[in-house]
Amino acid sequence: MRTIFLVITLLLASTAALAADGESQYAKLDGAKIHYKSYGKGSDALVLVHGWTCNLDNWRDQIPDLAKRNRVIALDLPGHGQSDKPQLAYTMDLFANAIDAVLRDAKVDHAVLVGHSMGTPVARQFYRKYPQKTLAIVIVDGGLRLFGTKEMREQYLSYFRGPKYKEAGAQMFSQMMGTLPAAEQERVKTSFSNTPQYVLVSAMESMGDESLYGPDKINVPVFAILAKSPFWQPDTEQFLRGLAPDLELQWWEGVGHFLMMEKPKQFNDAVIAFLNKKNLLK
Repeated sequence: MRTIFLVITLLLASTAALAADGESQYAKLDGAKIHYKSYGKGSDALVLVHGWTCNLDNWRDQIPDLAKRNRVIALDLPGHGQSDKPQLAYTMDLFANAIDAVLRDAKVDHAVLVGHSMGTPVARQFYRKYPQKTLAIVIVDGGLRLFGTKEMREQYLSYFRGPKYKEAGAQMFSQMMGTLPAAEQERVKTSFSNTPQYVLVSAMESMGDESLYGPDKINVPVFAILAKSPFWQPDTEQFLRGLAPDLELQWWEGVGHFLMMEKPKQFNDAVIAFLNKKNLLK
């Protein structure tokens, strides 16, 4: 009897160790593993959603500060990082469902979603599918409408469908880095190189799905941090306010697309100030 008790105790201790802060954990979605890391405790969490061909490591300079205030979860979207990479369509719906799978596995009831780049339409799709679980959305240099014409987007996609897609990616990212240190730039480029071509093409195709960009309102608080550049249309603020009645917007000068990696303390302070102002994740 004592032996059985010791075995059960050891098993429970082992399970607890797996759930330690920052340890890799895996949720399941249709049989595929979704990699995530959790920091802190609580049934509500700040969920960090990376961009196209990136991974949860993009948030390494956010987690220590943000986790001092509330529970934080960072995940690798399907096809990215340490998550499984099956041959399927990498849609914003799939990514939203993956976030929900992680929240269920981590026993999280409600979330503030922080979405960088592609993570922005992913966060919006999560809100559409799971509004009761969404407390707020933080947009990090991501768009909520299509850019350019359909022909232009198709031409852009063709570069990534071809055999020289890695060269196309390197050129694209080189234009987005701002003053990001060389080591950080290398992390972004390595993550791109490690993402299978079928994943990155499918995800980019999905981002061009016009049905994602309807006029339906986002009726939770939204905080947008955008890098000021000619890339944005002149009416961006007006457009965002039309979608999100409770919007706060900051334009940051002198930063590139990976602004949270470029100015981590400024970014962390801004997110915490927003959470405090809206009394979120208390």
